[in-house]
Amino acid sequence: MDLLNAVDQMGAGDIIDLGCGNGQMADALAARAAGRPLIGVDASPAMLDKARQAKGYDSLQQADIRDWHPRRAPGLIYSNAALHWLDDHDKLMPRLVSMLGKGGTLAVQMPHQNNAPSHRVWLTLAEELFPDQAATQGTPGVLKPMEYDELLAPRGRFRMWETEYYQRLTAETGSHPVRRYTESTYARPILAALDARQREKLIKRYEEVMHSAYPVRADGTVLFPFRRLFFTLTV
Repeated sequence: MDLLNAVDQMGAGDIIDLGCGNGQMADALAARAAGRPLIGVDASPAMLDKARQAKGYDSLQQADIRDWHPRRAPGLIYSNAALHWLDDHDKLMPRLVSMLGKGGTLAVQMPHQNNAPSHRVWLTLAEELFPDQAATQGTPGVLKPMEYDELLAPRGRFRMWETEYYQRLTAETGSHPVRRYTESTYARPILAALDARQREKLIKRYEEVMHSAYPVRADGTVLFPFRRLFFTLTV
């Protein structure tokens, strides 16, 4: 919602929810569409089935974002927490901007947590424990803010900012809550490159570090700061 609320201009074309997932933003985007068609795009058939149940989209398209191209110039391309899974942002972002119609806006939010202990420790421990494994491949890749500014600011009206959100995570029996939070997202490709014994060893070491970096409080919760990068570009 913070990303959508920052969109102050849209062109006359379709509204694209790029990487729509289960359609959680369908109603909010439809409310802002002002009669423009709302189209959800995602690579996952399972996610699109859930998005279909949201009933907010005029149509849904199954496509890999790398290959996707709109049928006509969009008025808004909105992408929340999806593009960080793709490489080659120096090519991807200009490509998306080039698709917009006159007055159209590209609005993007991506996690910007890679340097925090919650994320960095997965990589450093994997490299320390299993240096010969391809354990770091496939992790999210996000450019530096200065690189996005240099890449996109010349192409239109560009705004970029970061917000750090504090989330209260509940501890689970036998595991640190930050591990549970990150292992199915950021750490998924790292863990997938290891066998069961290696995964167990990595998780054990990771948990030890997390108890120091993010102490579990007396009520069993962790206050977890999570940073996100936002930008909008209107052409």
